[in-house]
Amino acid sequence: MARAVLAGAARVAHWADATLGPAPGPRRDRDGTAPDSAAAENGSSGGKGTLSDAIAQQAATSLSLTSDQVRADWDIARLAGLIEVHGDTARPGWRLRAWNRDDSAVLRGWVAFFDAWSIAHPGPDGQEPATVAEVVSAMPQVLSFLQLSAGPVPVPQLLDLLEQRVTELRTERCEIPYGPQPGPVDSSESPAEDTPLAPLLDWALHALAAVGALTCADGQATLTPLGSWAVWVKLEQICVAAQSPAGNIEQGAEDMLRGCAQLRPNAARAEYRAWLAARPVGSAVTELLAAARGEDALSRGLAFEALRVVGAPAEPDVRAVADETPLRPYALLWLAEHDGHDPEDAHLVLTREEATWLWVDTAAAVADHGEAPLLVRHLESAVQPTVPALLAEVRAVGHPRTVQVLVALAAAHPDPALAKAVRRAAFQVHTGEH
Repeated sequence: MARAVLAGAARVAHWADATLGPAPGPRRDRDGTAPDSAAAENGSSGGKGTLSDAIAQQAATSLSLTSDQVRADWDIARLAGLIEVHGDTARPGWRLRAWNRDDSAVLRGWVAFFDAWSIAHPGPDGQEPATVAEVVSAMPQVLSFLQLSAGPVPVPQLLDLLEQRVTELRTERCEIPYGPQPGPVDSSESPAEDTPLAPLLDWALHALAAVGALTCADGQATLTPLGSWAVWVKLEQICVAAQSPAGNIEQGAEDMLRGCAQLRPNAARAEYRAWLAARPVGSAVTELLAAARGEDALSRGLAFEALRVVGAPAEPDVRAVADETPLRPYALLWLAEHDGHDPEDAHLVLTREEATWLWVDTAAAVADHGEAPLLVRHLESAVQPTVPALLAEVRAVGHPRTVQVLVALAAAHPDPALAKAVRRAAFQVHTGEH
């Protein structure tokens, strides 16, 4: 079912990759990408991986769609991680590469799209933004109720639940707005409290139906099997189980790293040593760096943990990749530790921008493979002193997973005001607002 929901997005993403991707032979940038690739073409919005009118029309003609359908599918591909934006250039994400062979990659892409439902389908015009944010924050409880009901629920019953939850959020919310606010409380809060919630519930239900989480008909809403699965996963905070470590010595680097993902550090290092012992060190290092260049941030971090086990023989290769943006923070930390820096102080070799990139990359790994509380605790590791400062620098750093990370963080954070600020930042990154 996840494949069916994302089929249009995958089709457009595959078309862009095949038709507009880098051709053999042209000049390539330091990170290995061609400067004239498809998604580098910018529309009138000024980049951020948007499609120009000409490219959208070309895709529409090739795929027998309208330009609007192409743009809608392209946006879904971006939200689902099938397409990842690097600056003004978009590239196929690892989920697109794994589309035909890895069901878990498809499910992760759908969950990212599910988490971003309010970005994929923005709130109706004319509604108070504060009320829209409250409804978004309250919908997980509505979805949980649907999941527990295991069948159709009348919309009026859901409206009662939504109104109760929004009232609870307003009661729980701190009277002092988030961040320094020397002035009086914004008077927009009063109109927000008077806004009828029925139209917003209708919007939310139809938006969630559009992403495949539920169906809405005859005045009732019902979770789809996919939506029920997603809610169950989030309620139980279950992450995808890692592959068993048994037999990892026979696997390629990428599969070996995934197999070690949930081992304790000492057990993982023992597995790395066994894997390395079965291979010439040169080819092993090359294979690990190739895995690090993939789109899975967790594999990237684990690859450099395995390279720490390799030690000195890996130094020339690690130093050689220090200019590649996705690998640079990891390589600099590896080199600092190799040169004798205390691991606790090694992060000092990173610039603020490099540290922010690493923070987003690590958050992407947690969002893909970890539990919601881990993502919330990850906030504490940021070098920025405040969340607003972190959001500003995260937006500026241009990491391809920024939107997905911020959406996941907003969904996980228990503070409605902070979640609202994070969700707003995700929306601004997605739309290219400054």
